[in-house]
Amino acid sequence: MRKFLSSNAKDLGEDDKDVYFFILPDKLLKIVDNVSRKTAKLVLKLNKIGKGSDFEEIEIPINPRHVKSAVKMFSCLGYREIQRSFQKRHNYLYKGVELSLKYSKVWGYHLELEMVVRDAKRVPKAESAVMSVAKKLGVRIMTDRELAEFTKKKDREYRKRNK
Repeated sequence: MRKFLSSNAKDLGEDDKDVYFFILPDKLLKIVDNVSRKTAKLVLKLNKIGKGSDFEEIEIPINPRHVKSAVKMFSCLGYREIQRSFQKRHNYLYKGVELSLKYSKVWGYHLELEMVVRDAKRVPKAESAVMSVAKKLGVRIMTDRELAEFTKKKDREYRKRNK
């Protein structure tokens, strides 16, 4: 995949991230320390993985120096289920779709295909573009159910490993 993308896609560069995930029943809150770009942000995803492919995200940039304080603050507010994951990432742009080749200890090697849209009316067109690129690359997109089951399994493994 890397060889194909290096030859056929726009290289957006390394994008390594140290991420703290606060697992909520119906949302995902995360603190992202973008090590490669020396930036950081708080992100609230208004949906959980496995509950549809389009969902709103609210992002607030923070100074990377404040990542540890932000983690402590949310921990003190009662967010108890926290997972930390360093993600080795490299991003590409192919046919209007952003692709992230990723590796993390928790999820292993995987590929994320994404398009950011600001207008809900554009979601079907974005989904079609993502599916078209996946087909061209010979990549099968996991169903919501598969992704939800996979995520639950990885969450259990993470908790067991970090007791």
